[in-house]
Amino acid sequence: MRGEFIGVWSEMWRQVWRKLADHRDAPEDLFCELYRELNKSFVVKLDPATSLAAIVDDKDEARIAFRDTKVTALTGELSAVEFLERAHTVIEDFGSEALTNRYFLLIRDFLDKYSLRYDLRRPFSLHPTLPGVFARLMRDLRQVTAQDAGLAGMMRDFEDCVRDLKGNETPLKVKQCIAAQFNLLEALLRQHPNTHGNTFGAMCNETGDWPHDAVKESAKQIYKFASDYPGIRHGGTQANQLREIDMRDMVSVTIMLAAFTPYFSQALNASSIYSD
Repeated sequence: MRGEFIGVWSEMWRQVWRKLADHRDAPEDLFCELYRELNKSFVVKLDPATSLAAIVDDKDEARIAFRDTKVTALTGELSAVEFLERAHTVIEDFGSEALTNRYFLLIRDFLDKYSLRYDLRRPFSLHPTLPGVFARLMRDLRQVTAQDAGLAGMMRDFEDCVRDLKGNETPLKVKQCIAAQFNLLEALLRQHPNTHGNTFGAMCNETGDWPHDAVKESAKQIYKFASDYPGIRHGGTQANQLREIDMRDMVSVTIMLAAFTPYFSQALNASSIYSD
């Protein structure tokens, strides 16, 4: 899974900030200015005129406060990313190109070391990557399904089927994996506030969340494949089977089905999946 900064925030002091402070051009008040900026990302912000001023007016206190800031003090992943981008401006304002570049390289190496879900672009902006977006989608889907015992069980069944493929990539196991995912998504679709029908196709027609009929029809056609292909959801139609199912289909169909989940559940927030 492509990770997020909040999951490895505690590692940043050793991997980024302490190394930045050791640079020959790092000013004594480095953490005074950084902590002032970090305060903007706190859930409970310090009063600039009192408690914050008492910290940032003392370089040693500022260093300690910055070092000891827990991830729980931040409002979330997006606030962490926004702070890191603002920190670049703070460091740049010190006037050392070498120090600014050092910060860029430290963050770049940190992204690589912990396989985080961002691409770093100059001068300094963090952009979600496609693997990161997909990983976040699956994480949020797991959180959504965990709120309902039935959905949680189906999510667990699907993930177990995927794990069981290791060393046993047979057509039967691939069919079981696809069938388990369809069971999960059909159950998820039934919980959509607009759906009242008894069939997958009817519920797709009712959601009202599709950008174009072609997208809706593509979801229905994949469901038709699973129903018509022998041994996935039903006996199917043997004459319509073009070849034996294999791992190509497991990878492709699983990704396609996951891509439809933001249409099936209003509990999945696409904007947060991309950037938060």
